Amino acid sequence: MNRERQEPPEQELPDEDFKDEEDILPPPEAALDPGEAAPGALKAGIEVIADFARHLPNRPGVYRMFDRAGEVLYVGKAKSLKNRVTAYARGMAHTNAVARMIAETANMEFVTTGTETEALLLESNLIKQLRPRYNVLLRDDKSFPYIFLSGDHPAPQIAKHRGSRQRKGDYFGPFASVWAVERTIDALQKAFLLRSCSDSYYENRTRPCLLFQIKRCSGPCTGEISHTDYQGLADQARAFLSGRSSAVKELLSKRMQAAAEELEFEKAARYRDRLAALSAVQAGQDINTQGVEEADVFAIDEQAGQFCVEIFFFRNKQNWGNRALFPRADKSLTPAEVLASVVTQFYDDKPPPRLVLLSHELAEADLIAEALCARAGRKVELATPKRGERQGLVAHAQKNAHEALARKLADNAGQQSLLAALGEAFGMAKAPRRVEVYDNSHIMGTNAVGGMVVAGRDGFMKSHYRTFNISSDTIAGDDFGMMREVLKRRFSRLAKEAGTASTSPDEAQEPSPLVGEGWERGIAPANAPEASSPDVEGGIPPSLALPHKGGEDAPPPEALEPVQANEDDTAFPSRPDLVIVDGGKGQFEAARKIMAECGASDIALVAIAKGEDRNAMRETFFMVGREPFKLPPRDPALFFIQRLRDEAHRFAIGTHRAKRKRDIKTNPLDEIPGIGPSRKRALLLHFGTVKAIQRAKLDDLMRTPGVNAATAKAVHAHFHEH
Repeated sequence: MNRERQEPPEQELPDEDFKDEEDILPPPEAALDPGEAAPGALKAGIEVIADFARHLPNRPGVYRMFDRAGEVLYVGKAKSLKNRVTAYARGMAHTNAVARMIAETANMEFVTTGTETEALLLESNLIKQLRPRYNVLLRDDKSFPYIFLSGDHPAPQIAKHRGSRQRKGDYFGPFASVWAVERTIDALQKAFLLRSCSDSYYENRTRPCLLFQIKRCSGPCTGEISHTDYQGLADQARAFLSGRSSAVKELLSKRMQAAAEELEFEKAARYRDRLAALSAVQAGQDINTQGVEEADVFAIDEQAGQFCVEIFFFRNKQNWGNRALFPRADKSLTPAEVLASVVTQFYDDKPPPRLVLLSHELAEADLIAEALCARAGRKVELATPKRGERQGLVAHAQKNAHEALARKLADNAGQQSLLAALGEAFGMAKAPRRVEVYDNSHIMGTNAVGGMVVAGRDGFMKSHYRTFNISSDTIAGDDFGMMREVLKRRFSRLAKEAGTASTSPDEAQEPSPLVGEGWERGIAPANAPEASSPDVEGGIPPSLALPHKGGEDAPPPEALEPVQANEDDTAFPSRPDLVIVDGGKGQFEAARKIMAECGASDIALVAIAKGEDRNAMRETFFMVGREPFKLPPRDPALFFIQRLRDEAHRFAIGTHRAKRKRDIKTNPLDEIPGIGPSRKRALLLHFGTVKAIQRAKLDDLMRTPGVNAATAKAVHAHFHEH
């Protein structure tokens, strides 16, 4: 059940209406026909919500709904918690998704806030953290890359950056892709001759590196340029990235002309090349702007019940790329509602620009703009342009959104046909929705890892990939034992989760409260402090929230439609329909026994053995109840299986190599108790290498500055008493 539900609108009620709670909360039978709902499920959910609604204040806040297993179903904000939750308690809803959510609700928690804006910020932060199944959720919203120009070093470094901004310096972005960042940095190095090396590499240079020789760096590490002149180059780069590109190009042009007049033609040629590099940065953009200096453009398109949001980034009147996002949302939501959710969640981990252009009018645009202002610490404008250059930018983004969604739908259709072919090839009753493929990788039993890749209707689901570090209890090189360990860990946990989900309400695990002691049932006591104001550095995390369908004065919605509280067919399941292991009969038997022990014998299991001479198209398949068989060489299902196997092989080998690389880089000094970074540094500075430390006598170790006698004895004993 992964659909975003459409929330019943709040009903603004005067305070005196809350004097008699029985008048506010009619019995569920008054709102629902018992024959329309799943037996007892909706009634039980409504009773739970009504019980909570009796004690709620008429104040802004955030509420969370939990199922019996303690999993968060939905996070929402409200101007009045009592009004909002009371609407649920009346059994009113627009869609089946809301009905299913109410039927599954076994517990609720609440947090009051000082204002609706604070509730908006807190709601979005919780959505990003908890990822409830009924909220609109962003996918493919990983952190965007930035260009970083350090400010904590005499010779600033230019580099690509992702993640938190802890280091002092200037951050320029976001860029839509790493490729765009790398291309821009490459051009800026040619134009401004800035270093891209790390500080440690910079400090240990004794002569200029290759980048200096090919005129991509000015060589501040060895004094080829003074720090004062280098700072001038860094300032020019900052000016260019900050939008003052015309002034920078004009300055370089004047210097080029002056050098030519003084017959310094080589110097003039260098200025010419720098100008050409800057022109390449600007000419490489698809579209640029004249009157819009800094803006993000959001446009949404809907086709076949799916949504695509295209985002264009404009900084310094330049297009810094675009990205297509495909949010998970219920089909009943309008594009404007989904767009509002995307905009508010998008800026949870990144600062908003001064202008956000939208393709649709948002119902709560003023509230969202206020939250964005609190997030950025300055004014942020939300606009839906109707004419002029701004409207042209939105139209361009809208066209890209339509084309991106059309491509995705076509890809999904092809993927679904491949899954159907896979199910037919293996005699399954229906096409598998989730396919898991397992492979192991090691060298002579060392650094052994297991890899699980997952495929579904959207292709390879990389967020569901998992790695398994093989324990030392498994005999080195025992491929069958490795496969048994991996599958046992995977399906034991799956069985445990399934058992937790079926726990009775009395045995259900209580969800962890959002606040500390003194809070009963998630409601703030009368003497509890208000939630802190949104702030960039502290208080409520700087995030945004989802809009709700309907306004405060909207009329009561229709009664719930008939619905069964079962799993949503559009959700991506956590339990596989088909398991494929890379190996022959031995791997198959090991996998079959373990899956039977873990209660997963109902899941289709296939082992794929390499063909003769390890050639593709000759693979042999093993299944329960069937003799080993092959598929026709040109069968589309065979090509699909090969892709799945190759992806599992690539993932397992890549994980193994990364683990082996970490082990190779491990310093033997790290294994000695009591040797921290400072003492390790002192030993390396004194002896130069680890090998020299290994060969050193105890007396030599004791004479090392910063190393006491106990440490010297521990180091000597580690290398000599084995």
